[in-house]
Amino acid sequence: MKNTHKAHIAVLATNLFFAINYSFVKYISPSPIGPYALNLLRVGGSLVLFWTLWLFAKNKVKLERRDVGRLMLCGLLGVALNQMLFIKGLTMTSAIHASLLTLCSPIMITVLSFWILRERFTVLRVAGLILGVLGSVMLIAGQQGAGQPEGYLIGDILIILNAISYAFYFILVKPLMERYTPLQVIRWVFTFGFIMMLPIGIPQFTRIHWELFDASHWGTLAFVVIAGTSVAYLFNAYGIRVLGPGTTGAYIYIQLVFAVMIAVLFFNEQLNLQKISAGVLILTGVYLAGRKKNDSSKEI
Repeated sequence: MKNTHKAHIAVLATNLFFAINYSFVKYISPSPIGPYALNLLRVGGSLVLFWTLWLFAKNKVKLERRDVGRLMLCGLLGVALNQMLFIKGLTMTSAIHASLLTLCSPIMITVLSFWILRERFTVLRVAGLILGVLGSVMLIAGQQGAGQPEGYLIGDILIILNAISYAFYFILVKPLMERYTPLQVIRWVFTFGFIMMLPIGIPQFTRIHWELFDASHWGTLAFVVIAGTSVAYLFNAYGIRVLGPGTTGAYIYIQLVFAVMIAVLFFNEQLNLQKISAGVLILTGVYLAGRKKNDSSKEI
């Protein structure tokens, strides 16, 4: 099998794992595992795997001192802050809302590319940004109008902040991916992120009542830590290396489909016209915002 075929399968599996995560995380958090304790388990388990793989890795490149600060910032934005916002937000809102609002990441990456990397804006990209914002507002406003608890609004906002945090991380980590292997970058990003999570995660970790766990809790936790985090991040890094960030990122559309199907079919979440309409706006916005400049795209 060609490397490109393997990479496509790996990225497809990654997005399936991420999609399952939305519903599985809600099954075990905030009860019986607090969101910050779950984050500590996810990142800690992944960290053990990444360091173990690094021991057997070839073509190791010495880490330059000038990159330590950037790696620490990536650990904060891409792991510590990002994951805490995601898990906490997901425990307060629905899996469908979280999967839709996570699509704000590609839109925010476009904004930051314009601001930080000085990439040009086009009419299509601006239209995409507007549609994405409208879809997000429709989703949040519709949930409040439906009489949902106030916590749902806070959960939605945390998911959006998570998307913004990841967008900053994506921009900051790109130069590191050009100088080091994906495994080396992820290993250090997770190391710094794990250290930053300890003060918040340990108190909840010590309050976990392991004796209350049944087989379904153990199985769900194992999936979230191993497949939904460790394997997913490695597969995604492999996809970026072989297929490039553009093709790999395009699979986020499939992740949304998987997440909604799983939430509706297996966890009894409701899919209505308002959510579908908001989803169409967000998906269209992500597609337009991600369009590369060509001859027919007028610059602004």
